[in-house]
Amino acid sequence: MNPLDAFSALLSDEGRTLLAGLRDHDPAQELATATRLRREHPAELVSAALGQARLRQRAVAKFGAEDAYRMFFTPNGVEQSTRRTVAVHRAARLSALGVRSVADLCCGIGGDAIAYARAGIHVLAVDHDPLTAEVARANAEALGLSDLIEVRCADVTEIDTSPYDAVFVDPARRGGRGRIFDPEAYSPPLSWAIEAARKAPRAALKIAPGIPHEAIPEDAAAEWISDGGDVKEAVLWFGTEPGEMRATLLPSGAALRTTAPLPDPPVRPVGRYLYEPDGAVIRAHLVAEAAAGLDGGLIDETIAYVTADELRPTPYAAAYEITDELPFNLKKLKALLREREIGVLTVKKRGSAVEPEEIRRKVKLRGPNAATVLLTRVAGAPTMLVGQPAKPVSD
Repeated sequence: MNPLDAFSALLSDEGRTLLAGLRDHDPAQELATATRLRREHPAELVSAALGQARLRQRAVAKFGAEDAYRMFFTPNGVEQSTRRTVAVHRAARLSALGVRSVADLCCGIGGDAIAYARAGIHVLAVDHDPLTAEVARANAEALGLSDLIEVRCADVTEIDTSPYDAVFVDPARRGGRGRIFDPEAYSPPLSWAIEAARKAPRAALKIAPGIPHEAIPEDAAAEWISDGGDVKEAVLWFGTEPGEMRATLLPSGAALRTTAPLPDPPVRPVGRYLYEPDGAVIRAHLVAEAAAGLDGGLIDETIAYVTADELRPTPYAAAYEITDELPFNLKKLKALLREREIGVLTVKKRGSAVEPEEIRRKVKLRGPNAATVLLTRVAGAPTMLVGQPAKPVSD
Protein backbone atom coordinates (compact mmCIF):
# COMPACT_ATOMS: atom_id res chain seq x y z
CA MET A 1 0.00 0.00 0.00
CA ASN A 2 1.50 3.34 -1.02
CA PRO A 3 1.61 6.20 1.53
CA LEU A 4 -1.36 8.04 0.02
CA ASP A 5 -3.55 4.91 0.06
CA ALA A 6 -2.44 4.14 3.60
CA PHE A 7 -3.44 7.62 4.72
CA SER A 8 -6.79 7.34 2.94
CA ALA A 9 -7.41 4.11 4.86
CA LEU A 10 -6.85 5.98 8.13
CA LEU A 11 -9.67 8.35 7.19
CA SER A 12 -12.16 5.48 6.89
CA ASP A 13 -14.49 4.70 9.80
CA GLU A 14 -12.38 1.65 10.64
CA GLY A 15 -9.16 3.66 10.50
CA ARG A 16 -10.49 6.47 12.67
CA THR A 17 -11.81 4.04 15.28
CA LEU A 18 -8.53 2.16 15.34
CA LEU A 19 -6.55 5.39 15.68
CA ALA A 20 -8.77 6.71 18.47
CA GLY A 21 -8.09 3.56 20.47
CA LEU A 22 -4.33 4.14 20.20
CA ARG A 23 -4.30 7.58 21.83
CA ASP A 24 -2.71 6.39 25.07
CA HIS A 25 -0.81 3.40 23.78
CA ASP A 26 2.71 2.77 25.05
CA PRO A 27 5.28 2.71 22.21
CA ALA A 28 7.35 0.26 24.27
CA GLN A 29 4.47 -2.22 23.89
CA GLU A 30 4.02 -1.64 20.17
CA LEU A 31 4.86 -5.18 19.07
CA ALA A 32 2.29 -6.69 21.41
CA THR A 33 -0.25 -4.06 20.42
CA ALA A 34 0.31 -4.71 16.72
CA THR A 35 -0.04 -8.45 17.19
CA ARG A 36 -3.36 -8.00 19.01
CA LEU A 37 -4.81 -5.52 16.53
CA ARG A 38 -3.86 -7.58 13.48
CA ARG A 39 -6.27 -10.27 14.61
CA GLU A 40 -9.14 -7.90 13.81
CA HIS A 41 -7.75 -5.39 11.28
CA PRO A 42 -5.64 -5.51 8.08
CA ALA A 43 -1.94 -5.51 8.85
CA GLU A 44 -1.22 -2.49 6.65
CA LEU A 45 -3.95 -0.46 8.37
CA VAL A 46 -2.56 -1.39 11.79
CA SER A 47 0.94 -0.31 10.75
CA ALA A 48 -0.39 3.02 9.43
CA ALA A 49 -2.40 3.63 12.60
CA LEU A 50 0.53 2.85 14.89
CA GLY A 51 2.76 5.17 12.88
CA GLN A 52 0.17 7.95 13.06
CA ALA A 53 -0.27 7.38 16.81
CA ARG A 54 3.47 7.89 17.33
CA LEU A 55 3.38 11.10 15.31
CA ARG A 56 0.43 12.43 17.30
CA GLN A 57 2.25 11.80 20.56
CA ARG A 58 5.29 13.72 19.24
CA ALA A 59 3.07 16.55 17.98
CA VAL A 60 1.58 17.27 21.41
CA ALA A 61 4.61 19.41 22.28
CA LYS A 62 3.95 21.70 19.30
CA PHE A 63 0.17 21.65 18.99
CA GLY A 64 -1.15 20.74 22.43
CA ALA A 65 -3.04 17.55 23.20
CA GLU A 66 -6.49 18.81 22.21
CA ASP A 67 -5.44 19.53 18.61
CA ALA A 68 -2.68 16.94 18.19
CA TYR A 69 -4.97 13.98 18.89
CA ARG A 70 -7.48 15.18 16.30
CA MET A 71 -4.95 16.08 13.62
CA PHE A 72 -2.96 13.99 11.15
CA PHE A 73 0.77 14.21 10.52
CA THR A 74 3.67 13.09 8.38
CA PRO A 75 7.17 12.65 9.86
CA ASN A 76 8.40 15.77 8.06
CA GLY A 77 5.23 17.60 9.06
CA VAL A 78 5.87 17.09 12.77
CA GLU A 79 9.51 18.08 12.40
CA GLN A 80 9.06 21.19 10.25
CA SER A 81 5.67 22.59 11.23
CA THR A 82 5.41 25.83 13.17
CA ARG A 83 4.80 25.61 16.91
CA ARG A 84 1.20 26.61 17.61
CA THR A 85 2.11 29.55 19.87
CA VAL A 86 4.31 31.03 17.14
CA ALA A 87 1.71 30.48 14.42
CA VAL A 88 -0.97 32.15 16.57
CA HIS A 89 1.32 35.14 17.14
CA ARG A 90 1.98 35.55 13.42
CA ALA A 91 -1.72 35.19 12.59
CA ALA A 92 -2.57 37.88 15.14
CA ARG A 93 -0.03 40.26 13.55
CA LEU A 94 -1.49 39.71 10.08
CA SER A 95 -5.02 40.16 11.38
CA ALA A 96 -4.02 43.41 13.11
CA LEU A 97 -2.64 44.60 9.76
CA GLY A 98 -6.08 44.19 8.24
CA VAL A 99 -5.38 40.94 6.40
CA ARG A 100 -8.54 38.94 5.67
CA SER A 101 -7.17 36.47 3.12
CA VAL A 102 -3.75 34.87 2.74
CA ALA A 103 -2.03 32.56 0.28
CA ASP A 104 -0.09 30.08 2.45
CA LEU A 105 2.59 28.74 0.11
CA CYS A 106 4.40 25.53 1.17
CA CYS A 107 1.67 24.96 3.75
CA GLY A 108 2.91 21.56 4.93
CA ILE A 109 0.41 19.77 7.17
CA GLY A 110 -1.42 23.06 7.74
CA GLY A 111 -0.23 24.33 11.11
CA ASP A 112 -0.02 27.97 10.02
CA ALA A 113 -3.20 27.74 7.94
CA ILE A 114 -5.07 26.57 11.04
CA ALA A 115 -3.85 29.59 13.02
CA TYR A 116 -4.83 31.97 10.22
CA ALA A 117 -8.29 30.44 9.93
CA ARG A 118 -8.85 30.65 13.67
CA ALA A 119 -7.98 34.34 13.43
CA GLY A 120 -10.79 34.73 10.91
CA ILE A 121 -8.54 34.83 7.84
CA HIS A 122 -9.50 32.93 4.67
CA VAL A 123 -6.61 30.73 3.52
CA LEU A 124 -5.45 29.20 0.27
CA ALA A 125 -3.06 26.48 1.50
CA VAL A 126 -0.72 25.16 -1.20
CA ASP A 127 1.76 22.28 -1.17
CA HIS A 128 3.29 20.39 -4.07
CA ASP A 129 3.31 17.00 -2.33
CA PRO A 130 0.02 15.07 -2.78
CA LEU A 131 0.20 13.28 0.59
CA THR A 132 1.05 16.47 2.49
CA ALA A 133 -1.81 18.31 0.80
CA GLU A 134 -4.23 15.53 1.75
CA VAL A 135 -3.04 15.69 5.35
CA ALA A 136 -3.56 19.47 5.41
CA ARG A 137 -7.06 19.01 3.99
CA ALA A 138 -7.87 16.36 6.61
CA ASN A 139 -6.63 18.66 9.37
CA ALA A 140 -8.83 21.52 8.21
CA GLU A 141 -11.80 19.16 8.28
CA ALA A 142 -10.88 17.59 11.63
CA LEU A 143 -10.72 21.01 13.30
CA GLY A 144 -13.88 22.33 11.66
CA LEU A 145 -12.09 24.88 9.50
CA SER A 146 -12.87 23.63 5.99
CA ASP A 147 -14.99 26.71 5.24
CA LEU A 148 -11.96 28.95 5.77
CA ILE A 149 -9.16 26.77 4.35
CA GLU A 150 -8.93 25.75 0.70
CA VAL A 151 -6.15 23.22 0.15
CA ARG A 152 -4.56 22.92 -3.27
CA CYS A 153 -1.87 20.49 -4.42
CA ALA A 154 0.22 22.54 -6.83
CA ASP A 155 3.60 24.07 -7.58
CA VAL A 156 3.66 27.24 -5.46
CA THR A 157 5.58 29.11 -8.16
CA GLU A 158 2.54 28.80 -10.44
CA ILE A 159 -0.01 30.22 -7.99
CA ASP A 160 -1.63 33.58 -8.74
CA THR A 161 -1.55 35.36 -5.37
CA SER A 162 -3.04 38.67 -6.60
CA PRO A 163 -6.55 37.98 -5.16
CA TYR A 164 -5.14 37.72 -1.62
CA ASP A 165 -4.37 40.39 0.98
CA ALA A 166 -1.14 38.67 2.01
CA VAL A 167 1.32 35.95 1.14
CA PHE A 168 3.01 33.64 3.61
CA VAL A 169 5.92 31.48 2.41
CA ASP A 170 7.59 28.78 4.46
CA PRO A 171 10.27 27.33 2.15
CA ALA A 172 11.51 23.81 2.85
CA ARG A 173 14.85 24.10 4.64
CA ARG A 174 15.56 20.38 4.88
CA GLY A 175 16.59 17.98 2.16
CA GLY A 176 17.63 14.36 1.89
CA ARG A 177 20.88 15.14 3.71
CA GLY A 178 19.36 17.20 6.51
CA ARG A 179 19.20 20.93 7.19
CA ILE A 180 19.89 23.29 4.27
CA PHE A 181 21.94 26.38 5.11
CA ASP A 182 22.12 28.05 1.68
CA PRO A 183 18.91 30.15 1.25
CA GLU A 184 19.09 29.66 -2.50
CA ALA A 185 18.89 25.91 -1.93
CA TYR A 186 15.57 26.27 -0.10
CA SER A 187 12.53 24.92 -1.92
CA PRO A 188 11.50 27.36 -3.33
CA PRO A 189 14.66 29.53 -3.20
CA LEU A 190 14.59 32.52 -0.87
CA SER A 191 15.09 34.89 -3.82
CA TRP A 192 11.86 33.62 -5.40
CA ALA A 193 10.00 33.94 -2.08
CA ILE A 194 11.19 37.55 -1.70
CA GLU A 195 9.97 38.47 -5.16
CA ALA A 196 6.63 36.80 -4.46
CA ALA A 197 6.40 38.79 -1.22
CA ARG A 198 7.06 42.08 -3.00
CA LYS A 199 4.09 41.50 -5.28
CA ALA A 200 1.66 41.29 -2.34
CA PRO A 201 0.27 44.12 -0.17
CA ARG A 202 1.57 42.25 2.91
CA ALA A 203 3.84 39.25 3.23
CA ALA A 204 5.68 37.14 5.77
CA LEU A 205 8.54 34.77 4.93
CA LYS A 206 9.62 32.19 7.49
CA ILE A 207 13.41 31.83 7.49
CA ALA A 208 16.15 30.27 9.60
CA PRO A 209 17.00 32.28 12.76
CA GLY A 210 20.68 32.30 11.80
CA ILE A 211 20.18 34.43 8.68
CA PRO A 212 22.97 37.05 8.42
CA HIS A 213 21.65 40.58 8.86
CA GLU A 214 23.34 41.63 5.64
CA ALA A 215 21.11 39.15 3.79
CA ILE A 216 17.94 40.91 4.95
CA PRO A 217 16.43 43.00 2.11
CA GLU A 218 16.29 46.74 2.76
CA ASP A 219 12.56 46.84 2.09
CA ALA A 220 11.83 44.16 4.71
CA ALA A 221 11.43 44.13 8.47
CA ALA A 222 12.86 41.18 10.39
CA GLU A 223 11.48 39.51 13.49
CA TRP A 224 13.07 36.84 15.66
CA ILE A 225 10.68 34.84 17.83
CA SER A 226 11.50 32.85 20.94
CA ASP A 227 9.13 30.66 22.93
CA GLY A 228 9.96 29.82 26.51
CA GLY A 229 13.47 31.17 25.97
CA ASP A 230 14.24 29.08 22.87
CA VAL A 231 14.58 30.86 19.52
CA LYS A 232 12.12 29.18 17.17
CA GLU A 233 12.27 31.12 13.92
CA ALA A 234 12.80 34.37 12.09
CA VAL A 235 10.35 36.11 9.79
CA LEU A 236 10.86 38.66 7.04
CA TRP A 237 7.90 41.05 6.88
CA PHE A 238 6.99 43.05 3.78
CA GLY A 239 4.45 45.87 3.72
CA THR A 240 5.12 46.85 7.33
CA GLU A 241 8.07 49.03 8.41
CA PRO A 242 11.21 48.54 6.28
CA GLY A 243 14.39 48.19 8.26
CA GLU A 244 12.73 47.35 11.56
CA MET A 245 14.48 44.75 13.73
CA ARG A 246 12.21 43.08 16.26
CA ALA A 247 12.57 40.45 18.97
CA THR A 248 9.34 38.87 20.21
CA LEU A 249 9.30 36.75 23.34
CA LEU A 250 6.50 34.23 23.81
CA PRO A 251 4.40 33.43 25.70
CA SER A 252 4.41 36.96 27.17
CA GLY A 253 4.37 38.68 23.78
CA ALA A 254 6.95 41.24 24.92
CA ALA A 255 8.48 42.85 21.84
CA LEU A 256 11.67 44.88 21.52
CA ARG A 257 12.15 46.70 18.23
CA THR A 258 14.00 49.51 16.54
CA THR A 259 14.75 51.01 13.15
CA ALA A 260 17.75 52.93 14.49
CA PRO A 261 20.05 50.56 16.41
CA LEU A 262 21.90 51.90 19.43
CA PRO A 263 25.70 51.63 19.70
CA ASP A 264 27.02 48.79 21.84
CA PRO A 265 27.15 49.54 25.57
CA PRO A 266 30.64 50.17 27.00
CA VAL A 267 32.66 47.32 28.51
CA ARG A 268 32.85 47.56 32.30
CA PRO A 269 33.84 45.40 35.28
CA VAL A 270 31.42 42.73 36.46
CA GLY A 271 28.90 44.23 38.86
CA ARG A 272 26.55 42.62 41.32
CA TYR A 273 24.11 41.52 38.63
CA LEU A 274 24.50 39.83 35.27
CA TYR A 275 21.78 39.87 32.62
CA GLU A 276 21.54 37.14 29.99
CA PRO A 277 19.50 38.49 27.06
CA ASP A 278 16.91 36.24 25.44
CA GLY A 279 18.16 34.49 22.31
CA ALA A 280 15.74 36.42 20.10
CA VAL A 281 17.16 39.70 21.44
CA ILE A 282 20.68 38.54 20.61
CA ARG A 283 19.75 37.32 17.12
CA ALA A 284 18.02 40.62 16.40
CA HIS A 285 21.15 42.54 17.49
CA LEU A 286 19.11 44.35 20.15
CA VAL A 287 21.32 43.75 23.19
CA ALA A 288 22.07 47.48 23.42
CA GLU A 289 18.34 48.24 23.38
CA ALA A 290 17.71 45.67 26.11
CA ALA A 291 20.55 47.14 28.18
CA ALA A 292 19.40 50.73 27.75
CA GLY A 293 17.16 50.66 30.79
CA LEU A 294 19.52 48.63 32.98
CA ASP A 295 22.28 51.23 33.41
CA GLY A 296 24.79 48.51 32.61
CA GLY A 297 27.58 47.59 30.28
CA LEU A 298 29.08 44.58 28.56
CA ILE A 299 31.54 42.27 30.35
CA ASP A 300 33.37 41.80 27.04
CA GLU A 301 32.94 43.52 23.69
CA THR A 302 32.23 40.17 22.00
CA ILE A 303 29.94 38.62 24.65
CA ALA A 304 26.21 39.30 24.95
CA TYR A 305 26.16 39.51 28.76
CA VAL A 306 25.16 42.80 30.38
CA THR A 307 26.31 43.64 33.89
CA ALA A 308 25.02 46.25 36.34
CA ASP A 309 25.16 47.15 40.01
CA GLU A 310 21.40 47.47 40.40
CA LEU A 311 18.63 44.94 39.72
CA ARG A 312 15.93 46.24 37.42
CA PRO A 313 12.98 44.32 35.96
CA THR A 314 13.18 43.48 32.25
CA PRO A 315 11.28 40.96 30.13
CA TYR A 316 14.18 40.72 27.71
CA ALA A 317 16.86 39.09 29.87
CA ALA A 318 17.30 36.67 32.77
CA ALA A 319 19.08 38.21 35.76
CA TYR A 320 21.67 36.56 38.02
CA GLU A 321 23.11 37.81 41.27
CA ILE A 322 26.87 37.25 41.07
CA THR A 323 28.72 36.25 44.23
CA ASP A 324 32.12 35.29 42.79
CA GLU A 325 34.28 36.11 39.78
CA LEU A 326 37.14 33.66 39.23
CA PRO A 327 39.68 33.05 36.46
CA PHE A 328 38.84 29.75 34.84
CA ASN A 329 40.29 27.07 37.11
CA LEU A 330 38.53 23.79 37.78
CA LYS A 331 40.28 23.15 41.09
CA LYS A 332 39.22 26.52 42.44
CA LEU A 333 35.66 25.91 41.30
CA LYS A 334 35.57 22.52 43.05
CA ALA A 335 36.84 24.08 46.26
CA LEU A 336 34.29 26.89 46.10
CA LEU A 337 31.39 24.54 45.48
CA ARG A 338 32.51 22.31 48.32
CA GLU A 339 32.82 25.29 50.66
CA ARG A 340 29.35 26.57 49.73
CA GLU A 341 27.83 23.06 50.07
CA ILE A 342 26.46 23.14 46.52
CA GLY A 343 24.44 20.04 45.68
CA VAL A 344 22.60 21.38 42.62
CA LEU A 345 24.60 23.15 39.90
CA THR A 346 23.43 24.86 36.72
CA VAL A 347 26.20 25.46 34.20
CA LYS A 348 25.78 27.96 31.35
CA LYS A 349 28.27 29.14 28.76
CA ARG A 350 28.79 31.99 26.34
CA GLY A 351 32.14 32.58 24.69
CA SER A 352 33.76 29.56 26.34
CA ALA A 353 35.17 26.44 24.69
CA VAL A 354 34.42 24.36 27.79
CA GLU A 355 31.24 22.29 27.64
CA PRO A 356 28.87 22.41 30.64
CA GLU A 357 28.68 18.60 30.67
CA GLU A 358 32.43 18.46 31.24
CA ILE A 359 32.13 20.67 34.33
CA ARG A 360 29.24 18.67 35.75
CA ARG A 361 31.16 15.45 35.21
CA LYS A 362 34.32 16.63 36.96
CA VAL A 363 32.93 18.41 40.02
CA LYS A 364 31.53 16.47 42.95
CA LEU A 365 28.35 18.03 44.24
CA ARG A 366 27.25 17.54 47.80
CA GLY A 367 25.08 19.72 49.99
CA PRO A 368 21.68 21.43 50.32
CA ASN A 369 22.43 24.57 48.28
CA ALA A 370 22.17 25.48 44.60
CA ALA A 371 24.28 27.70 42.37
CA THR A 372 24.77 28.77 38.78
CA VAL A 373 28.15 28.91 37.06
CA LEU A 374 28.50 31.00 33.92
CA LEU A 375 31.53 30.11 31.78
CA THR A 376 32.46 33.15 29.72
CA ARG A 377 35.09 35.81 29.01
CA VAL A 378 35.54 39.02 30.95
CA ALA A 379 37.60 41.63 29.12
CA GLY A 380 39.04 38.82 26.99
CA ALA A 381 40.01 36.49 29.87
CA PRO A 382 38.34 33.07 30.42
CA THR A 383 36.27 33.52 33.54
CA MET A 384 33.87 31.70 35.85
CA LEU A 385 31.03 33.75 37.32
CA VAL A 386 29.25 32.08 40.22
CA GLY A 387 25.86 33.15 41.48
CA GLN A 388 22.17 32.37 41.39
CA PRO A 389 19.04 33.61 39.63
CA ALA A 390 18.19 37.02 41.01
CA LYS A 391 14.97 37.34 42.97
CA PRO A 392 12.37 39.43 41.13
CA VAL A 393 12.23 43.09 42.01
CA SER A 394 9.32 43.67 44.37
CA ASP A 395 6.71 46.22 43.37
